[in-house]
Amino acid sequence: MGQGLSCGASQENVLFSAVQVGDLETVEALLKREPKVLYHRTVYDRHSALHIAAAYDQIEILAVLLEKSVNPDVVNRQKQTPLMLAAMRGKISCVKKLIEAGANILKFDSIHGRTCLHYAAYYGHSDCLQAILPAAQSSPVAVSWGYARFVNIRDAKGATPLHLATRQRRPECVHILLDNGALVCASTGGYVCPGSTPLHLAARGGSLDCVRKLLAWGDDRLQRDASGRIPYVVALKYRHGACAALLNPSSAEPIVWPAPLKFISELNEEAKTLLEQALTEANREREKSILKGTAYLLPSPSYSDSGLDDSISELPWSH
Repeated sequence: MGQGLSCGASQENVLFSAVQVGDLETVEALLKREPKVLYHRTVYDRHSALHIAAAYDQIEILAVLLEKSVNPDVVNRQKQTPLMLAAMRGKISCVKKLIEAGANILKFDSIHGRTCLHYAAYYGHSDCLQAILPAAQSSPVAVSWGYARFVNIRDAKGATPLHLATRQRRPECVHILLDNGALVCASTGGYVCPGSTPLHLAARGGSLDCVRKLLAWGDDRLQRDASGRIPYVVALKYRHGACAALLNPSSAEPIVWPAPLKFISELNEEAKTLLEQALTEANREREKSILKGTAYLLPSPSYSDSGLDDSISELPWSH
């Protein structure tokens, strides 16, 4: 075995170490010898063995723990579930296994009031988003909420998963969320600048890809935040020149994806993809015209102040 069971270390610490490194043999032997150790927690963060398995992508151990009827929604000190940790770290196999085991996708943590969907969007794990979203169409809890409400679920500061994805410059996640009914013009509560739309946040972060997608899905260039600023002004403030050029109200209007139209939902995926490609190409030509002969052809400088409100404690276990 990789871990000794009688070397003086506490049984729970042996268990946590074995789970972290994927030592299944030691985990099974320890649980057979002392089944109650399964319910022990780390001292400070109150992580369970299931949290550690999910965070470190130990899918075999995760499966063993779940087979022993461990609650998939056990929470740590910050009310985070194993599913949230798996979504944060992009551990897609663990995300799928936990959902299959009945993990509640509507649990909120106590740090930012966020769900697993918020964390998958924030950290840019598009595969996890695509695993979580279908669960909202079949999960009894999600059904009681309604799919559209789940996609647009807000955290403690009024940020939806789309707000977080745009703020963190995650264009693939932005696209998935928009394609699944995220409200493109929704305003935040207290997140970043109150009243910000996803377009304000994309302008702030300087992500051209996010700006393009949001404009194509109909985000309003003239909508103001609580300080009275339109996204164009925000892009100028943070010196994101190319974004400002596209957001300038005097520049040509983008062609907007006709998502609300009934016939779109009736198209097969291939036709829908072709239509979207055509729209994207048309908007690219518009961009060339707007940016031609200007300094905005240079890429915008990167900018991030994400550390201001989204610090996450290191994982996994501390004791």
